[in-house]
Amino acid sequence: MIALRDTLLLILNIAQWIIIVHIIMSWLINFQVLNLRQPLVAQIWDGLNRILDPLYSRIRAMMPNMGGLDLAPLIVLIVIFFLQRLVATGGF
Repeated sequence: MIALRDTLLLILNIAQWIIIVHIIMSWLINFQVLNLRQPLVAQIWDGLNRILDPLYSRIRAMMPNMGGLDLAPLIVLIVIFFLQRLVATGGF
């Protein structure tokens, strides 16, 4: 059971870091520090969007329109935090 718990915590930790990288990249792209015309940046951005958009789209569908503010990554991070605590304490 410890191996299963540690594996689940590792997967949740990796997902958390992927979301944080996506958030930081979106800021850097919006502030024109990173340019999507650079092939490596475009590939990383496209890959992150392909991974996270199915998850974000379900949350965005349940949320009211907030204008230009996207709270889907924050909600996903809160859910991941909750799941990490649930798995770590053995409450699953």
